[in-house]
Amino acid sequence: MVTLLLCIIYLTFISLGLPDSILGSAWPVMRLDFDVPLHFAGLVSAAITLGTVVSSLYSSRAVRRLGTGTVTLISVAMTATGLLGFSLMPSFYWFFFFALPLGLGGGAIDTVLNNYVALHYKARHMNWLHCFWGVGAGLSPIIMAGFISRGNRWRDGYRVIAAGQWGIVIILAATLFLWKKATPEGPAKGLSKADRWSDVFAIPGVKAALLGFFSYVSVEAILNVWGPTYLVMRKGVGAEAAAQWLSLYFVSLTVGRFISGLVSGLMSNKTLIFAGCAFVALGLIFLALPLPLFFSFAAFILLGFGYAPIFPSMLHETPRRFGATVSQAIMGYQFASSYIGASLTPILAGLLISRVSMVLYPVLLAIFLALLVGSSAFIVVLEKQRKLLVRGINN
Repeated sequence: MVTLLLCIIYLTFISLGLPDSILGSAWPVMRLDFDVPLHFAGLVSAAITLGTVVSSLYSSRAVRRLGTGTVTLISVAMTATGLLGFSLMPSFYWFFFFALPLGLGGGAIDTVLNNYVALHYKARHMNWLHCFWGVGAGLSPIIMAGFISRGNRWRDGYRVIAAGQWGIVIILAATLFLWKKATPEGPAKGLSKADRWSDVFAIPGVKAALLGFFSYVSVEAILNVWGPTYLVMRKGVGAEAAAQWLSLYFVSLTVGRFISGLVSGLMSNKTLIFAGCAFVALGLIFLALPLPLFFSFAAFILLGFGYAPIFPSMLHETPRRFGATVSQAIMGYQFASSYIGASLTPILAGLLISRVSMVLYPVLLAIFLALLVGSSAFIVVLEKQRKLLVRGINN
Protein backbone atom coordinates (compact mmCIF):
# COMPACT_ATOMS: atom_id res chain seq x y z
CA MET A 1 0.00 0.00 0.00
CA VAL A 2 2.78 2.43 0.97
CA THR A 3 4.70 1.74 -2.28
CA LEU A 4 1.58 2.04 -4.43
CA LEU A 5 0.68 5.34 -2.81
CA LEU A 6 4.22 6.60 -3.42
CA CYS A 7 3.79 5.84 -7.13
CA ILE A 8 0.55 7.86 -7.11
CA ILE A 9 2.39 10.76 -5.45
CA TYR A 10 5.15 10.61 -8.07
CA LEU A 11 2.51 10.69 -10.82
CA THR A 12 0.83 13.65 -9.17
CA PHE A 13 4.13 15.54 -9.07
CA ILE A 14 4.46 15.06 -12.82
CA SER A 15 1.07 16.77 -13.07
CA LEU A 16 2.40 19.58 -10.86
CA GLY A 17 5.29 20.20 -13.25
CA LEU A 18 3.17 20.23 -16.41
CA PRO A 19 1.61 23.71 -15.95
CA ASP A 20 4.80 25.33 -14.64
CA SER A 21 6.55 25.63 -18.00
CA ILE A 22 3.68 25.69 -20.49
CA LEU A 23 2.91 29.43 -20.36
CA GLY A 24 6.40 30.46 -21.42
CA SER A 25 6.35 27.94 -24.27
CA ALA A 26 3.00 29.09 -25.63
CA TRP A 27 3.23 32.83 -24.95
CA PRO A 28 5.04 33.93 -28.17
CA VAL A 29 2.01 32.83 -30.24
CA MET A 30 -0.69 33.35 -27.59
CA ARG A 31 0.08 37.04 -27.25
CA LEU A 32 -0.27 37.51 -31.01
CA ASP A 33 -3.73 35.93 -30.95
CA PHE A 34 -4.79 38.21 -28.11
CA ASP A 35 -2.85 41.24 -29.46
CA VAL A 36 -1.21 42.14 -26.12
CA PRO A 37 2.35 43.31 -25.30
CA LEU A 38 5.09 40.79 -24.56
CA HIS A 39 5.40 41.78 -20.88
CA PHE A 40 1.75 40.87 -20.15
CA ALA A 41 2.96 37.32 -19.48
CA GLY A 42 4.33 38.69 -16.21
CA LEU A 43 0.82 39.75 -15.19
CA VAL A 44 -0.51 36.24 -15.76
CA SER A 45 2.42 34.73 -13.87
CA ALA A 46 1.81 37.10 -10.95
CA ALA A 47 -1.88 36.14 -10.82
CA ILE A 48 -0.98 32.44 -10.71
CA THR A 49 1.63 33.09 -8.02
CA LEU A 50 -0.92 34.96 -5.90
CA GLY A 51 -3.09 31.85 -5.90
CA THR A 52 -0.17 29.61 -4.92
CA VAL A 53 0.73 31.85 -1.97
CA VAL A 54 -2.85 31.87 -0.66
CA SER A 55 -3.29 28.09 -0.93
CA SER A 56 0.11 27.48 0.69
CA LEU A 57 -0.81 29.54 3.73
CA TYR A 58 -4.16 27.76 4.16
CA SER A 59 -2.92 24.24 3.39
CA SER A 60 -2.77 23.22 7.05
CA ARG A 61 -6.45 24.04 7.61
CA ALA A 62 -7.45 22.25 4.42
CA VAL A 63 -5.57 19.07 5.32
CA ARG A 64 -6.96 19.07 8.84
CA ARG A 65 -10.52 19.31 7.57
CA LEU A 66 -10.40 17.17 4.43
CA GLY A 67 -7.28 14.99 4.64
CA THR A 68 -4.25 14.87 2.35
CA GLY A 69 -5.82 12.63 -0.30
CA THR A 70 -8.94 14.71 -0.74
CA VAL A 71 -7.00 17.99 -0.85
CA THR A 72 -4.69 16.51 -3.51
CA LEU A 73 -7.66 15.30 -5.59
CA ILE A 74 -9.42 18.68 -5.46
CA SER A 75 -6.18 20.55 -6.20
CA VAL A 76 -5.32 18.55 -9.32
CA ALA A 77 -8.91 19.04 -10.51
CA MET A 78 -8.47 22.79 -10.04
CA THR A 79 -5.27 22.85 -12.10
CA ALA A 80 -6.98 20.80 -14.82
CA THR A 81 -9.88 23.29 -14.83
CA GLY A 82 -7.49 26.23 -15.14
CA LEU A 83 -5.58 24.65 -18.03
CA LEU A 84 -8.78 23.74 -19.87
CA GLY A 85 -10.05 27.28 -19.31
CA PHE A 86 -6.89 28.72 -20.89
CA SER A 87 -7.63 26.71 -24.04
CA LEU A 88 -11.15 28.19 -24.31
CA MET A 89 -10.50 31.88 -23.55
CA PRO A 90 -12.09 34.37 -25.97
CA SER A 91 -9.88 37.25 -24.75
CA PHE A 92 -6.76 37.91 -22.69
CA TYR A 93 -8.56 39.11 -19.57
CA TRP A 94 -10.04 35.66 -19.01
CA PHE A 95 -6.51 34.66 -18.04
CA PHE A 96 -7.00 36.18 -14.61
CA PHE A 97 -10.19 34.18 -14.01
CA PHE A 98 -8.60 30.82 -14.85
CA ALA A 99 -5.27 31.70 -13.22
CA LEU A 100 -7.01 31.53 -9.84
CA PRO A 101 -7.81 27.77 -9.82
CA LEU A 102 -4.48 27.02 -11.51
CA GLY A 103 -2.53 28.85 -8.80
CA LEU A 104 -4.63 27.63 -5.88
CA GLY A 105 -4.39 24.03 -7.04
CA GLY A 106 -0.68 24.10 -7.79
CA GLY A 107 0.23 25.68 -4.46
CA ALA A 108 -1.84 23.18 -2.49
CA ILE A 109 -0.35 20.16 -4.29
CA ASP A 110 3.18 21.43 -3.74
CA THR A 111 2.75 22.15 -0.05
CA VAL A 112 0.62 19.17 0.96
CA LEU A 113 2.51 16.43 -0.88
CA ASN A 114 5.95 17.69 0.15
CA ASN A 115 4.88 17.64 3.77
CA TYR A 116 3.35 14.18 3.42
CA VAL A 117 6.52 12.74 1.90
CA ALA A 118 8.67 14.49 4.51
CA LEU A 119 6.59 12.86 7.26
CA HIS A 120 6.21 9.34 5.89
CA TYR A 121 9.07 8.56 3.49
CA LYS A 122 12.87 8.62 3.47
CA ALA A 123 14.97 11.49 2.12
CA ARG A 124 15.70 9.74 -1.18
CA HIS A 125 12.01 9.82 -2.07
CA MET A 126 11.90 13.58 -1.53
CA ASN A 127 14.77 14.02 -4.00
CA TRP A 128 13.17 11.69 -6.53
CA LEU A 129 9.82 13.41 -6.04
CA HIS A 130 11.34 16.60 -7.41
CA CYS A 131 12.87 14.61 -10.28
CA PHE A 132 9.32 13.74 -11.33
CA TRP A 133 8.39 17.42 -11.19
CA GLY A 134 11.20 17.95 -13.71
CA VAL A 135 9.67 15.27 -15.96
CA GLY A 136 6.38 17.18 -16.05
CA ALA A 137 8.08 20.55 -16.51
CA GLY A 138 10.10 19.12 -19.39
CA LEU A 139 7.18 17.38 -21.11
CA SER A 140 4.80 20.33 -21.49
CA PRO A 141 7.12 22.48 -23.68
CA ILE A 142 7.67 19.46 -25.96
CA ILE A 143 3.92 18.89 -26.25
CA MET A 144 3.23 22.59 -26.86
CA ALA A 145 6.05 22.87 -29.42
CA GLY A 146 4.50 20.01 -31.39
CA PHE A 147 1.14 21.76 -31.65
CA ILE A 148 2.64 25.18 -32.40
CA SER A 149 4.60 23.64 -35.28
CA ARG A 150 1.27 22.48 -36.75
CA GLY A 151 -0.13 25.94 -37.36
CA ASN A 152 0.16 27.67 -33.96
CA ARG A 153 -2.44 25.37 -32.37
CA TRP A 154 -1.54 26.39 -28.83
CA ARG A 155 -5.14 25.84 -27.65
CA ASP A 156 -4.89 22.16 -28.59
CA GLY A 157 -1.64 21.96 -26.62
CA TYR A 158 -3.42 23.25 -23.53
CA ARG A 159 -6.32 20.83 -24.11
CA VAL A 160 -4.02 17.81 -24.33
CA ILE A 161 -2.19 18.73 -21.13
CA ALA A 162 -5.52 19.45 -19.41
CA ALA A 163 -6.76 16.02 -20.54
CA GLY A 164 -3.67 14.48 -18.96
CA GLN A 165 -4.47 16.32 -15.73
CA TRP A 166 -8.06 15.04 -15.78
CA GLY A 167 -6.70 11.53 -16.27
CA ILE A 168 -4.66 11.93 -13.08
CA VAL A 169 -7.79 13.23 -11.32
CA ILE A 170 -9.57 9.98 -12.22
CA ILE A 171 -6.64 7.92 -10.91
CA LEU A 172 -6.58 9.92 -7.67
CA ALA A 173 -10.33 9.48 -7.21
CA ALA A 174 -10.06 5.72 -7.76
CA THR A 175 -7.21 5.38 -5.26
CA LEU A 176 -8.46 7.78 -2.60
CA PHE A 177 -8.80 4.90 -0.12
CA LEU A 178 -5.02 4.38 -0.21
CA TRP A 179 -4.32 7.52 1.81
CA LYS A 180 -6.05 6.11 4.88
CA LYS A 181 -4.77 2.55 4.53
CA ALA A 182 -1.15 3.32 3.61
CA THR A 183 -0.38 6.14 6.05
CA PRO A 184 1.76 4.78 8.91
CA GLU A 185 0.54 5.29 12.46
CA GLY A 186 2.45 7.89 14.44
CA PRO A 187 2.43 11.34 15.98
CA ALA A 188 2.02 12.95 12.57
CA LYS A 189 -1.54 11.66 12.37
CA GLY A 190 -2.81 14.77 14.14
CA LEU A 191 -2.05 18.32 13.11
CA SER A 192 -1.87 21.23 15.49
CA LYS A 193 -3.81 24.43 14.90
CA ALA A 194 -0.79 26.63 14.19
CA ASP A 195 -2.74 28.61 11.60
CA ARG A 196 -2.09 32.20 12.70
CA TRP A 197 1.14 33.74 11.48
CA SER A 198 2.01 34.74 15.06
CA ASP A 199 1.80 31.07 16.12
CA VAL A 200 4.14 29.99 13.35
CA PHE A 201 6.64 32.83 13.73
CA ALA A 202 6.88 32.23 17.47
CA ILE A 203 8.47 28.80 16.89
CA PRO A 204 12.28 29.07 17.23
CA GLY A 205 14.08 28.79 13.90
CA VAL A 206 11.05 29.38 11.66
CA LYS A 207 12.13 32.87 10.59
CA ALA A 208 15.56 31.54 9.60
CA ALA A 209 13.92 28.69 7.67
CA LEU A 210 11.69 31.13 5.76
CA LEU A 211 14.73 33.25 4.92
CA GLY A 212 16.50 30.12 3.68
CA PHE A 213 13.64 29.19 1.34
CA PHE A 214 13.31 32.77 0.12
CA SER A 215 17.05 32.90 -0.59
CA TYR A 216 17.15 29.53 -2.32
CA VAL A 217 14.35 30.39 -4.74
CA SER A 218 15.79 33.88 -5.29
CA VAL A 219 19.05 32.40 -6.57
CA GLU A 220 17.14 29.99 -8.79
CA ALA A 221 14.82 32.68 -10.17
CA ILE A 222 17.61 35.20 -10.90
CA LEU A 223 19.67 32.44 -12.49
CA ASN A 224 16.79 31.34 -14.74
CA VAL A 225 15.61 34.78 -15.83
CA TRP A 226 18.90 36.63 -16.25
CA GLY A 227 21.43 33.84 -16.86
CA PRO A 228 21.26 33.82 -20.68
CA THR A 229 21.37 37.64 -20.80
CA TYR A 230 24.51 37.62 -18.62
CA LEU A 231 26.17 35.10 -20.94
CA VAL A 232 25.36 37.20 -24.00
CA MET A 233 26.35 40.60 -22.55
CA ARG A 234 29.35 39.66 -20.38
CA LYS A 235 30.72 36.46 -21.89
CA GLY A 236 30.01 37.03 -25.57
CA VAL A 237 27.97 33.87 -25.98
CA GLY A 238 25.36 33.76 -28.77
CA ALA A 239 21.68 33.93 -27.75
CA GLU A 240 20.92 30.40 -28.96
CA ALA A 241 23.96 28.94 -27.20
CA ALA A 242 23.10 30.86 -24.01
CA ALA A 243 19.63 29.29 -23.95
CA GLN A 244 21.18 25.86 -24.46
CA TRP A 245 23.63 26.46 -21.62
CA LEU A 246 20.76 27.31 -19.31
CA SER A 247 19.12 24.02 -20.26
CA LEU A 248 22.27 22.33 -18.96
CA TYR A 249 21.37 23.71 -15.54
CA PHE A 250 18.00 21.92 -15.59
CA VAL A 251 19.50 18.68 -16.85
CA SER A 252 22.19 18.84 -14.18
CA LEU A 253 19.54 19.66 -11.57
CA THR A 254 17.42 16.62 -12.48
CA VAL A 255 20.40 14.24 -12.63
CA GLY A 256 21.74 15.68 -9.39
CA ARG A 257 18.45 15.03 -7.59
CA PHE A 258 18.46 11.44 -8.73
CA ILE A 259 22.03 10.99 -7.48
CA SER A 260 21.37 12.80 -4.20
CA GLY A 261 18.44 10.44 -3.66
CA LEU A 262 20.82 7.52 -4.00
CA VAL A 263 23.37 8.92 -1.53
CA SER A 264 20.86 10.33 0.96
CA GLY A 265 21.09 7.11 2.95
CA LEU A 266 24.79 7.76 3.47
CA MET A 267 24.65 11.52 4.10
CA SER A 268 22.34 13.57 6.29
CA ASN A 269 20.08 16.29 4.92
CA LYS A 270 22.28 18.92 6.58
CA THR A 271 25.41 17.56 4.89
CA LEU A 272 23.67 17.52 1.51
CA ILE A 273 22.54 21.14 1.97
CA PHE A 274 26.00 22.49 2.78
CA ALA A 275 27.73 20.30 0.18
CA GLY A 276 25.30 21.60 -2.44
CA CYS A 277 26.00 25.19 -1.42
CA ALA A 278 29.73 24.54 -1.86
CA PHE A 279 29.17 23.38 -5.46
CA VAL A 280 27.01 26.46 -6.12
CA ALA A 281 29.72 28.75 -4.71
CA LEU A 282 32.31 27.16 -7.01
CA GLY A 283 29.98 27.63 -9.97
CA LEU A 284 29.50 31.31 -9.13
CA ILE A 285 33.26 31.81 -8.94
CA PHE A 286 33.64 30.26 -12.40
CA LEU A 287 30.85 32.50 -13.68
CA ALA A 288 32.12 35.76 -12.19
CA LEU A 289 35.86 35.61 -12.92
CA PRO A 290 37.33 36.49 -16.36
CA LEU A 291 38.21 32.88 -17.12
CA PRO A 292 38.10 31.01 -20.45
CA LEU A 293 34.58 30.38 -21.75
CA PHE A 294 34.69 26.71 -20.78
CA PHE A 295 34.50 27.69 -17.10
CA SER A 296 31.21 29.52 -17.69
CA PHE A 297 29.91 26.42 -19.45
CA ALA A 298 30.98 24.29 -16.48
CA ALA A 299 29.48 26.84 -14.08
CA PHE A 300 25.90 26.07 -15.14
CA ILE A 301 26.51 22.34 -14.66
CA LEU A 302 27.95 22.99 -11.19
CA LEU A 303 25.06 25.29 -10.28
CA GLY A 304 22.46 22.70 -11.25
CA PHE A 305 24.28 19.82 -9.59
CA GLY A 306 24.87 21.85 -6.42
CA TYR A 307 21.33 23.13 -6.21
CA ALA A 308 19.86 19.66 -6.74
CA PRO A 309 19.80 18.36 -3.13
CA ILE A 310 19.24 21.65 -1.29
CA PHE A 311 15.50 22.25 -1.73
CA PRO A 312 14.38 18.61 -1.21
CA SER A 313 16.68 18.30 1.82
CA MET A 314 15.33 21.47 3.44
CA LEU A 315 11.78 20.23 2.88
CA HIS A 316 12.54 16.81 4.32
CA GLU A 317 14.12 18.43 7.38
CA THR A 318 10.97 20.39 8.22
CA PRO A 319 9.24 17.80 10.48
CA ARG A 320 12.52 17.00 12.21
CA ARG A 321 13.35 20.66 12.76
CA PHE A 322 9.98 21.77 14.10
CA GLY A 323 7.95 18.66 14.92
CA ALA A 324 5.45 16.59 12.97
CA THR A 325 2.36 18.27 14.39
CA VAL A 326 3.21 21.74 13.06
CA SER A 327 5.13 20.74 9.93
CA GLN A 328 2.16 21.23 7.57
CA ALA A 329 1.58 24.80 8.76
CA ILE A 330 5.30 25.62 8.55
CA MET A 331 5.56 23.93 5.14
CA GLY A 332 2.85 26.26 3.89
CA TYR A 333 4.73 29.34 5.04
CA GLN A 334 7.96 28.00 3.55
CA PHE A 335 6.34 27.60 0.15
CA ALA A 336 4.68 31.01 0.41
CA SER A 337 8.10 32.51 1.12
CA SER A 338 9.49 30.64 -1.89
CA TYR A 339 6.76 31.86 -4.24
CA ILE A 340 7.25 35.45 -3.10
CA GLY A 341 10.98 35.16 -3.73
CA ALA A 342 10.39 33.70 -7.19
CA SER A 343 8.09 36.62 -8.06
CA LEU A 344 9.93 39.59 -6.59
CA THR A 345 13.66 38.99 -6.85
CA PRO A 346 13.94 38.66 -10.67
CA ILE A 347 12.14 42.01 -10.99
CA LEU A 348 14.35 43.72 -8.42
CA ALA A 349 17.46 42.13 -9.90
CA GLY A 350 16.45 43.36 -13.34
CA LEU A 351 16.04 46.92 -12.08
CA LEU A 352 19.46 46.88 -10.39
CA ILE A 353 21.21 45.30 -13.36
CA SER A 354 19.65 47.71 -15.86
CA ARG A 355 20.49 50.79 -13.78
CA VAL A 356 23.98 49.75 -12.65
CA SER A 357 25.65 46.97 -14.62
CA MET A 358 25.34 43.32 -15.59
CA VAL A 359 28.43 42.81 -13.40
CA LEU A 360 25.98 42.73 -10.47
CA TYR A 361 24.46 39.45 -11.69
CA PRO A 362 26.90 37.04 -9.96
CA VAL A 363 27.13 39.43 -6.98
CA LEU A 364 23.37 39.20 -6.37
CA LEU A 365 23.51 35.42 -6.67
CA ALA A 366 26.36 35.33 -4.14
CA ILE A 367 24.44 37.54 -1.67
CA PHE A 368 21.39 35.27 -1.68
CA LEU A 369 23.61 32.18 -1.46
CA ALA A 370 25.28 33.68 1.61
CA LEU A 371 21.85 34.27 3.17
CA LEU A 372 20.94 30.65 2.45
CA VAL A 373 24.12 29.34 4.07
CA GLY A 374 23.79 31.71 7.02
CA SER A 375 20.17 30.80 7.75
CA SER A 376 20.92 27.07 7.46
CA ALA A 377 23.91 27.40 9.80
CA PHE A 378 21.79 29.36 12.29
CA ILE A 379 19.23 26.53 12.43
CA VAL A 380 22.00 23.96 12.98
CA VAL A 381 23.37 26.00 15.90
CA LEU A 382 19.84 26.37 17.29
CA GLU A 383 19.31 22.62 17.13
CA LYS A 384 22.58 21.97 18.98
CA GLN A 385 21.60 24.44 21.70
CA ARG A 386 18.20 22.76 22.00
CA LYS A 387 19.83 19.35 22.40
CA LEU A 388 22.20 20.66 25.06
CA LEU A 389 19.28 22.22 26.92
CA VAL A 390 17.27 18.97 26.85
CA ARG A 391 20.33 17.02 27.97
CA GLY A 392 20.88 19.43 30.86
CA ILE A 393 17.23 19.14 31.96
CA ASN A 394 17.39 15.33 31.84
CA ASN A 395 20.58 15.29 33.90
